[in-house]
Amino acid sequence: MIREATPSDVPLILDLIRELAEYEKAPDEAVATEEQLRESLFGANPAVFGLIAEEDGGGEAVGFALWFRNFSTWRGTHGVYLEDLYVRPTARGGGHGKALLTELARICVRNGYSRLEWTVLDWNEPAIGFYTSLGAVGMDEWTVHRLTGEALAALGAE
Repeated sequence: MIREATPSDVPLILDLIRELAEYEKAPDEAVATEEQLRESLFGANPAVFGLIAEEDGGGEAVGFALWFRNFSTWRGTHGVYLEDLYVRPTARGGGHGKALLTELARICVRNGYSRLEWTVLDWNEPAIGFYTSLGAVGMDEWTVHRLTGEALAALGAE
């Protein structure tokens, strides 16, 4: 049901990213290209990794997870940061999301990583409920900050 992404999955992954952006009400923000994904996932120095969820039997791809390693200075170990997890609406409830998270947890355990982390939009109650049912804990006391566009360019130019 879950397998590692391959270079031939790049167009599929891009389609799923765009579906996710639609779901998150931000379709214009998903500007990644196949070339960027191919280089990031399968280039000379891949820094991002992907998993594909498939239906049992037919093998139709119905979801994905993209992740990368992070590091905890407090624990002194790497962890996994889940950038995106998405399961097509027609396949939700079939165990694909849990299977993707289970595989990521296995990657953590196998490699001695101490954390599996991700963010979720505060209005996405179905996802929050699902994650909580698996034992995930919201980090309510932490606020995500981000530099992009002009602010990033200005700071980087100093």
